[in-house]
Amino acid sequence: MVSNRENILREKSYVFALKIVQMYKEIVEQKKEFVLSKQVLRSGTSIGAMIRESEYAQSKADFVNKLSIAIKEANETDYWLNLLLDSKYITRQQYDELSPPCIEIIKIATASINTAKKNNQ
Repeated sequence: MVSNRENILREKSYVFALKIVQMYKEIVEQKKEFVLSKQVLRSGTSIGAMIRESEYAQSKADFVNKLSIAIKEANETDYWLNLLLDSKYITRQQYDELSPPCIEIIKIATASINTAKKNNQ
């Protein structure tokens, strides 16, 4: 059974992915930028995919591994968001709409991992 924390994580990561897709479309259409935007699209949407995979993990260790990968993808996404901001492909407002939820996903996933590890002892 999926815990309430994982449901929140699932929802937040899905909404985040939708926002990433929208941002990607804007960057490609308006700025004609295809390389950096593809990177953030890949990492930003894979966060939720890994969270979904963790829901059917074969063991606690597999669960922790899947969420750890989601955290790595979220961290990478935050890097790309910073780079897109500093290279002026996205505005400060776009950044401010995306970076905090990305960091929040990292914090929730980290708490889920810590709980899983604690419960496994």
